[in-house]
Amino acid sequence: MSFIIGKKIKMDRVWNEKGTPVPVTIVSAGPVVVTQIKSQEKDGYKAIQVGYDQSIKKITKSLAGHFKDNGKFRYTREFKNLLDKQYTVGESIDVSNFVVGDKLRVSGYEKGRGFQGVVKRHGFHGGPKTHGQKNRHRAPGSLGPTAPQRVVPGKKMAGRMGNEKVTLRNVKVVSIDKENNIMAIKGQVPGSRKDILLIEKM
Repeated sequence: MSFIIGKKIKMDRVWNEKGTPVPVTIVSAGPVVVTQIKSQEKDGYKAIQVGYDQSIKKITKSLAGHFKDNGKFRYTREFKNLLDKQYTVGESIDVSNFVVGDKLRVSGYEKGRGFQGVVKRHGFHGGPKTHGQKNRHRAPGSLGPTAPQRVVPGKKMAGRMGNEKVTLRNVKVVSIDKENNIMAIKGQVPGSRKDILLIEKM
């Protein structure tokens, strides 16, 4: 199973063989460096830790000792359940491990939208604009039942929206630029520009 860390650049479109435009997300994928290999005996689970983005200049002494001579990384992430290949610490992984047509699992955090009402957060239609209504067009309406006289848990109400982890599956690779480490993924992926994405081949 191939994996890599990417950074969302922008959305764009390409044309397929039929001349139909296909929406894609341009991602700067890798290269990443293996910084640690976790085992069941020592750590309690199997995983591979990789580092990404060596643009950082200063890191703490503990991280410097952890990374050793493999570089300085702004981000470190883990990928679990990787059993198809043996990796070594210091090994570099880039987009050459992927090919056009691969199906991916892409994980990231969606845009945070702050505190929102029920119309935007849950798609409520709101109340009528007449029949005694005043300044309550986007109100949730009645909340609690007659018995018990309280609001039941799990009721759709106003609150924090967004900034949650989202995972997309069966997302296809449209094109790959190995020289510039650029990958075009079909459709949209979670997050804003420059947000970090975890990309795994399914």
